[in-house]
Amino acid sequence: MRWPLIVLAVLVIVLQYPLWLGKGGWLRVWDVDRQLQAQRETNQRLEQRNAGLEAEVRDLKSGNEAVEERARFELGLTKPDEIFVHTPRKP
Repeated sequence: MRWPLIVLAVLVIVLQYPLWLGKGGWLRVWDVDRQLQAQRETNQRLEQRNAGLEAEVRDLKSGNEAVEERARFELGLTKPDEIFVHTPRKP
């Protein structure tokens, strides 16, 4: 009576091993799901960044306002009749 119970227990353990620890087991599925979620978050951040860059490129191609704004803020350029006043920010 004891041998069939032991054989049955061993059989259950042998059948459960691939389910939990095998190549397509639950632990592997959980790990891949976690990696997939992290990749989706990265993709979302990059899509937002790309949209911002695309808008900036479109703005630079379409008119002179964006070019003028960049020249003013990044290079400190002014028009001939303007006076440039710089107010430093407190750290």
